Amino acid sequence: MNDPDAENAIATIMLPERVDSATSASVETLMIGALRPGAGLIVDGSAVVYMSAAGVRALAIVLHRAAELSARIVFCSFSGPAADCLLVSGFSQLFDVADSTEQALSRLRPKLTGSPADRLHPHGATG
Repeated sequence: MNDPDAENAIATIMLPERVDSATSASVETLMIGALRPGAGLIVDGSAVVYMSAAGVRALAIVLHRAAELSARIVFCSFSGPAADCLLVSGFSQLFDVADSTEQALSRLRPKLTGSPADRLHPHGATG
């Protein structure tokens, strides 16, 4: 049975203050547990004050898993040293990074195209 709302579901998780070798495994498990096929995930990094290479690696693993599930992830609200870590590592080029949860949500919501009449009556539809 297909759940049409499952594809439009967007979950949000909050990362802890430290994403490093001591916490990266639990952070990875948390993020993977929140992934759903075809759905969206917002990863809020506003509380992160320190991120090591192990933390960045955990984000990359989760991004790879999301691709396997056709899920989308938007990382948001990283600042200070955590944002610098993403930038210096080059991973900010691979990740979809937003400034806020609102911006992340707008990136994950389905985009409506055309006029309302076009959406109700697609071209070529009869009846």
